[in-house]
Amino acid sequence: MTQKGIYMQVIQTPYAPAAIGPYSQAMAVGNLLFTSGQIALRPDGTLNDGDIVVQTTQVLANLKAVIEAAGADLNKVVKTTVFLKNLDDFSEMNRIYGEAFGTHTPARSTVQVAKLPRDVLVEIEAIVDLS
Repeated sequence: MTQKGIYMQVIQTPYAPAAIGPYSQAMAVGNLLFTSGQIALRPDGTLNDGDIVVQTTQVLANLKAVIEAAGADLNKVVKTTVFLKNLDDFSEMNRIYGEAFGTHTPARSTVQVAKLPRDVLVEIEAIVDLS
């Protein structure tokens, strides 16, 4: 699909949960990939209801699957936004996040929000360089 000369492609994979609303798992626009926020749903759509460690691990697995479906990997992530239900969970989320990204440290914003879909503890979205 094109929009005023810019190539756009919907990215979807069965290795991450399907969108639970009128949106895509991700959109590739030119050399950038914009992921939708991933929550702690398993690829079959069931909730991985656990503590912040369990949920962050699932969220990052989903994010990785979507990014890989676009032909990239976590080392190509340039920016993430982390939404936490409770900032008291920051240190544990940050530990799991750090393990997933290793020495690659994309720009990041982290905010506390009043509520997330399915009442999960964490949601993460990313912008990825596809070049």
